[in-house]
Amino acid sequence: MRRRLQTLVQRKFKILLLLLLLSALLLHLAMDLALPTARRLWSSGGKAPKASGAMAGSPLLAGPKKLSLRILQDFSGSNGSVERSSHPRGAGPKIKDPGAQQQRGDVNQARTKGSKLAALFEHPLYNIPMPEVTDKDKLFVVNPMEKFSLQSSGSDEWVSSSKAEAILPTGKTAYDTYPAWLKFHVGINRYELYPRRDPLMPTLLHDLATMRIVSSVQKSGGTQLKLIMTFPNYGQALFKPMKQSRDQETPMDFFYFSDFERHNAEIAAFHLDRILDFRRIPPVSGRLVNITKEIRDITTDKKLAKTFFISPAGNVCFYGECSYYCSTEHALCGKPDQLEGSVAALLPDKALAKRRSWRSPWRRSYHKSKKAEWELNPNYCAQVRQTPPYDRGHRLLDLIDMTVLDFLMGNMDRHHYETFEKFGNDTFLLHLDNGRGFGKHSHDEMSILAPLQQCCSIKKSTYLRLQLLATRPYLLSELLREALAADPLAPILSEPHLRALDRRLGKVLAAVGRCLARAARPGEVLVDDVGPWV
Repeated sequence: MRRRLQTLVQRKFKILLLLLLLSALLLHLAMDLALPTARRLWSSGGKAPKASGAMAGSPLLAGPKKLSLRILQDFSGSNGSVERSSHPRGAGPKIKDPGAQQQRGDVNQARTKGSKLAALFEHPLYNIPMPEVTDKDKLFVVNPMEKFSLQSSGSDEWVSSSKAEAILPTGKTAYDTYPAWLKFHVGINRYELYPRRDPLMPTLLHDLATMRIVSSVQKSGGTQLKLIMTFPNYGQALFKPMKQSRDQETPMDFFYFSDFERHNAEIAAFHLDRILDFRRIPPVSGRLVNITKEIRDITTDKKLAKTFFISPAGNVCFYGECSYYCSTEHALCGKPDQLEGSVAALLPDKALAKRRSWRSPWRRSYHKSKKAEWELNPNYCAQVRQTPPYDRGHRLLDLIDMTVLDFLMGNMDRHHYETFEKFGNDTFLLHLDNGRGFGKHSHDEMSILAPLQQCCSIKKSTYLRLQLLATRPYLLSELLREALAADPLAPILSEPHLRALDRRLGKVLAAVGRCLARAARPGEVLVDDVGPWV
């Protein structure tokens, strides 16, 4: 009898447990069915509950794929600029509702909060109007009907308009079909290499860092090895491989012309040039290259192919052919085949856009004992001012801009510079070949500032921006640190190099201050190029 009672209790307990489990299952099913209904109600006009700290339509509520895409497009590398609009000012649709406009302003303010670089580019000194760009001021006047399209085979190759589809997608223009490198070339004009607010820049830098390489050949000329890399969309870039570590300073006994070129200096120079608002260096990104797959196996350069070997440590190495540093003693080796380098977007081919090379008046002697004339003659600038093309226009002031850039980097190797021939004397100087910058952080080479010190002239806009970059909200070292943090090879510069920038900036401002103290009036030193805007 007792056993029967125990069995009956156990059966009732099991049935009760099964009923509870079944009830819980039915409850979950009912909740799952109710959620899609609620979503449909919200999408058909009902109001969704407000999320704490995020407004409806915010990218923070978007799917992970959309957010990842915006992060890839970010240029400054800070969280504050991830959500910045990629459209240039005035290009977006006009908002008629004042309330909506105020709401958009609040969102934009929140987006730039925390990004010093974004705040800098909002400053009035970085929004001085540019002259109107006419067709004669453009490097290229393109055919608006010319378009590019991906091949139907599904490959990454681009084809000309003769093979492209006749009808463009709705809302698209022929320009929309251009690859990023071609848009960069088309955008070059008399006044700038690329716009201040260039929505194309994140895409172009991303392409340089990640796009598949289909060809690698050695660039002719020069003292050190450089490669021309070609991408599937016909874009090309200049690759400078890593030769020295970030912390390795140039020995004090080295002459400026016997030093290695640094890949990280090329990357840092591009971002510094942009922060100074010169915008005269083509876009540069860091990249980790596979020597085997992305150079050796695809090169058509027979001379380069002969220089590959496996080192005793089992690493893939090569050295190419060049004037000085191309030998087994100066071979470039991967780990085991991974090699860092800078990848710079190439300018348009000289056959399409001729460039003129100019010997710098303050060129060094490139001799171990001889000195150049400017080092011996304190009145040298007066002679330069009477010599074309420095006797008119703003050529001399542009060269002093370049001097400021070189002094901040510690670059003593500025023997030539280039301009686009189409624009004559009235255009900017190209700041190319910056690999010998950032070699010594412990030494400030004051002779680099000779053009500024001897001529005692500088653009007012340049001087005002330098003053701004010496203040705490916009400290130059902090801005460059933020810009470089977005590069794939970050950190690009060691902290001593970043600190040296602030120290050197102070010396540039002090040099201008001495000129102002000697001048009869400030206008003799600060040449007004901004007018009533500042």
